[in-house]
Formats: sequence, C-alpha cells, structure tokens
Amino acid sequence: MDNAASTDLRSAALSGSHAISLDHLIAPSSPAEWRQLWSKSLAGRRVLITGAGGTVGSALSHAAAASLPANLILLDSSENSLYQVDRTLQQCGSREHVPLLGSVCSPEILDHVMTEYQPEIIFHAAALKHVPLMEQNPFAAIENNVFGTRALARAGIAHDVEQIVLVSTDKAVEPHSIMGASKRIAELMLLSLKTFTQMKVVRLCNVIGSQGSVLPLFLEEIFQGTALTVTHPDAQRFFITLDQTVRALFGALDVQSAPTLLLPDIGPAVRILDLAQHLIEAHKSTVSIEFTGLRPGDKVTERLVSSREMLSREVELDQAGLHAIETPIPTAAELSIALDTLDEAIQRRGLRELLRGIRFLVPEYEPSSLILDTLSKEPALQLATEMPA
Repeated sequence: MDNAASTDLRSAALSGSHAISLDHLIAPSSPAEWRQLWSKSLAGRRVLITGAGGTVGSALSHAAAASLPANLILLDSSENSLYQVDRTLQQCGSREHVPLLGSVCSPEILDHVMTEYQPEIIFHAAALKHVPLMEQNPFAAIENNVFGTRALARAGIAHDVEQIVLVSTDKAVEPHSIMGASKRIAELMLLSLKTFTQMKVVRLCNVIGSQGSVLPLFLEEIFQGTALTVTHPDAQRFFITLDQTVRALFGALDVQSAPTLLLPDIGPAVRILDLAQHLIEAHKSTVSIEFTGLRPGDKVTERLVSSREMLSREVELDQAGLHAIETPIPTAAELSIALDTLDEAIQRRGLRELLRGIRFLVPEYEPSSLILDTLSKEPALQLATEMPA
C-alpha cells in the first residue's frame, strides 16, 4: 500500500450507520513497528510462542524479542513461516531466539521444548484458522485446535510453566463453523483448569492484515483489477489491529485472576461492503463489487459475547482495555467424556461422533450446510447434547 493510500485510510471514516474510524483498521506494517510494542513483563523471562510464524505469532515474536527476554523459543509447524520470522528477527538484530520446527500436537516435541528451554510464559497462537477450509477438514481442525491445546496445557503444567495465554476468536461465540467450535472447546479446556500454571484466554476478532483476512484480499483484487468479492451485502465483522492484539496479549500477563477469559476493547462492527467501497474510492479504482454468498461456516454477523455469557462484575482489572467475561464451564468429568468421544471420532474418522462430542460441550454450535451435506446419505442426523452413559 502506498503512503498516500495509508494516510487516506488512517484519516477517513466510513459513512452512514456503520461509521467507524479507519484508524482501527490499520495495523503496524513492519517488524520495526512491532518491536515498539515491547513489554517489561517479558524482560529476563523465558518465553515460548507457538504458531510463531503466523501473522499474530510474528508480531508477538518481534515485540517479545524487543522486550529482552532471557530466552525466546519460536515453535511453528510450517517451515516457510518459521524461516520468515527467523529471518526478519535476525534482520532486526535479534540473536537470542531459537526457531523450532514442530507441532503442538506432539507430546514428545513439547516435552523436549519444556525440558530443554524451561519456558515460564507461553503464548499459544498456533491454530488452524481458515473457516471454509476447516469445514472441509473437521478432524484436522479438532485435532490441532483442541488436542494440540490440551497437549500444550498438559506439558506446561507438568513443567511448572507460570502462564499460558491462549489466542482465541469471536468465531468461538455461538459458532456456525468447526473452526469456531474447536476454539470454543480450547477456551473451555483452559478455563476449567485451576493449577499453578495460570490460564488466560484472550478472545480476539478479525486481525487486520492476517493471512486470509479481508483487507489484504481486497487490496490484491484492486491491484489485479478484478471485482471485490463480498460474501453478503449485510455482512459485518469486528476488527482489531496487530498492535492492539499484541498489547492485549501482553496485558493479559498482568491480570491476577486466573483462569480467566478476557476481551480487549473492540470498536463497533464494520460492514464489509462499506469497507470495500471505501477501499475502491481510496485507490481511485473502477473495479466492481461481486456478492458471492456466505461460505460454509460463515455468519452474517459475529458476536463478542454469547447469550450465555456476561462481562464480569467480580473481576476488576487494572489493565486498561481488557474486560473479564463470565462464561459457563463444564465439569472435569464432562470434559473428559467429551474429549474421549472427540478423540475416538478422529481415530475412526467418524463425523457423526465428532459432532456429538462438539455439541456436548458447545450446545449452541450449529453445523454448516457443508457438514450436514456430508451426512445427507446417512440416517437422520441427531446431534444429541447428552452423552451415553
């Protein structure tokens, strides 16, 4: 994006009932800017970041490196992503980080990392995030996002990690997607744990500039001269910038109450059509807008807090911009039964069983048409929320 366009986006506002300052939609554009987000809470500490090569993970990695930790361990399952964050860190002068290629789904890798590097603080950003793709790969989504999180929590507890901060999403709220449901279960798992290791969950929304997000997609379409693809005329999304994201995750470290579910200050939802029209005008483009229809797992609007949740009046936070959410938590026995069901479903590749396990923990989950179509040739689908005795 050129400087003129960036200036326009920073100063402009969308018109009409969906008005919002586009300052909220512009993220730091370079590692040098991310490094200005350093935190004194990480100084001299041993820090592990999972999913370190992703958009959020990369920003966290640079900000953490600038915080002068005793050690910074970067774990990612993507060789190319890990290479990129390692290279950019070295270009910024960082020499204290350790890039490790591996998956959070591997207890052996996690045990090695914990034993060798003894992290005190873990930011868990590793996840499979793309909604339509996860609708086509539900077993991979649950295996990575649910059981990878469980494996990390178990390893952290076993090795006396002080804090684990999970990066969650508003798609976990009353989910219509497998990805959203998997992140809700990950939330519930950590929030159910009362251990020496403090469990913090930070529920984010759409991070501007992240891989697969709407802003870079629109810019790519504008530069290619093709129509901007909008799913639905009324589609709205909440947005947060990378600097807001990093500050929220760092701020969670100073929250004394744990386990706790946290929500950063997030502006009003933005209508995607308004954003598309503004970008066309800002770039003086003549491209059209094409409505493609909601994708499997998509919703017209997202929510930050479910109808079963409320902002906490009991947990007072000194950290500006963070709010605690009261949310229903299943018992340890309920979690164990459901997770056993999900694990068996993955092993057998049984979608019906997978959905039963999901609905037991997340009764508000509504399967997409794609998931239902997969079962259309089987007997009538019964998504019971009670597990067999």
